[in-house]
Amino acid sequence: MHKVSLEDIQMAQKVLKPVIKHTCLLECKALSEVTGGNVYLKAENLQLTGSFKIRGAFNKISNLTDAEKAAGVIASSAGNHAQGVALSATKLGIKSTIVMPEIAPLAKVAATKNFGAEVVLHGSVYDDAYAKACEIQKETGATFLHPFDDKFVIAGQGTIGLEILDQLEDVDVVLVPIGGGGILAGISTAIKAIKPSVKIIGVEAAHAPCMKSAIEKGEVYTIDSKATIADGIAVRRAGDLTYEIIKENVDEFVTVTEAEIASAVLLLLEKGKIVAEGAGAVSVAALLNSDLDLKGKNIVSVISGGNLDVNLMERIINKALIGENRRYTLKVKLVDKAGEMTKLLGLIAELKANILTLNQTMYKNSLAIGEQEVKLTLETFDKVHTDKIVAKLTEEGYEIIG
Repeated sequence: MHKVSLEDIQMAQKVLKPVIKHTCLLECKALSEVTGGNVYLKAENLQLTGSFKIRGAFNKISNLTDAEKAAGVIASSAGNHAQGVALSATKLGIKSTIVMPEIAPLAKVAATKNFGAEVVLHGSVYDDAYAKACEIQKETGATFLHPFDDKFVIAGQGTIGLEILDQLEDVDVVLVPIGGGGILAGISTAIKAIKPSVKIIGVEAAHAPCMKSAIEKGEVYTIDSKATIADGIAVRRAGDLTYEIIKENVDEFVTVTEAEIASAVLLLLEKGKIVAEGAGAVSVAALLNSDLDLKGKNIVSVISGGNLDVNLMERIINKALIGENRRYTLKVKLVDKAGEMTKLLGLIAELKANILTLNQTMYKNSLAIGEQEVKLTLETFDKVHTDKIVAKLTEEGYEIIG
């Protein structure tokens, strides 16, 4: 199996120079305070397609033969590889077809079409779309572009590693998201070849830890996965080539939960002024929640993509705010008589909580005659604030039932 060399990545950098952005490295003081190190964000969400994927896609298509280019290209993707292939193919005057899971965010589907590709929706996860793409490839003779398990794709993604070393020569630690392993294989190859002392940490969603599972078992296999807000890395089987590279280059693996990913997305929005999709935020989730010893280290967290559907963004932010006790729901029993609701709402106002929703009913078997139940969702500061609200309401004689 031909592994990727530093020379392959350097060649890819030359191919990509006229096409991609040399994305910035942004210092994030909020994360530096949490970790005790100096944290920088590699903002691949600022690429034209909203993610790093254009690097590998353009490098791969550029290296096709004339006959392969004439036959067109086909790919399977949850969204970011799709956009990278679509734009790259269009720039090079090649027909592209993309098979995407039916659950792919609408924003990613629309963007892929806008970049010039024909889109086919099939299956519930990436692996289903992959199988369908292979089927279409056999029928049409188009060249299949694997999203991660390809030396040209890996070399393209590896150019991120070259940029990191150019931007921060004294980097100590780099955290990289893992789906099938293309970006991690590429970055780790580039960095370890030039500065082997750098610690490389791969980060996966706990609902889809295909690479960590493969490393632990000693072989690549298909895992049982669950749906995740990090849809861009929802892969059930790691790449064979990426596995071989990663098991040699990567020092540590971390998995993060859905709640931790949501909190990372929120922090990047609030503190970093960065829009990151779930997959793009997992490296930050690891900084916030793992037991990594990073004090005094120069750390780079790769934000791999920012193609976050607005509707999903709303749900993620809501989940994160609930997790941080900044949105709090409780139920209170009230005496069913005039003035009681006004009294309750007055107490809430005094406690400086904002009411987001209010539902009132007396139609429950659990309520006595003359009682009402009020369900309130409040905008609060933190857990200290919510505890203060509960304590004050209890002190005033209200029965809180949830």
